[in-house]
Amino acid sequence: MAKRTILAPVLILLGVYLILNQGGSLGPGTIFATFWPTLFVIPLGLFFHWLYFSMIGRGIGLLVPGGILLTAGVVSQIAMLFGNWSTMWPGFILAVAVGLFELYWFGGRNKWLLIPINILTVISLLFFSVMSIGTMLNSLSFIQPFVAIVLIMGGAWIIVGRKKRI
Repeated sequence: MAKRTILAPVLILLGVYLILNQGGSLGPGTIFATFWPTLFVIPLGLFFHWLYFSMIGRGIGLLVPGGILLTAGVVSQIAMLFGNWSTMWPGFILAVAVGLFELYWFGGRNKWLLIPINILTVISLLFFSVMSIGTMLNSLSFIQPFVAIVLIMGGAWIIVGRKKRI
């Protein structure tokens, strides 16, 4: 049973990688370079969670690094697969918020933890939205000359056009 739970995600990730990297080379170096978060960071985050849940609530401090490592691993894996580090970096700010939220949720529900959790979450989501909008606008750069021509023509029409008499 343990072999199936480890082998299944590895095979799925390898299949996704082969679909996304059809023209590239496939070697051990390429696999390790692409899947290092899944091979090293995510299992360590899961290990911290397993330690906490196996101690039945006695190692509450394990949830903070566990949540940070798990979230940072997922963010890093998405960035590695799609090559979008410039858009995904706010996920590392969100990782700290997730770790603190796990401490809040499974700990004593200290309401003062919600202040840094909310601040970090809002900052992360703000940066995610700004970076995503910037990436979308960069991908639509072929429209820029048309917008420039329309703006120039509109400005010229305002300058040269007939003035209304009031």
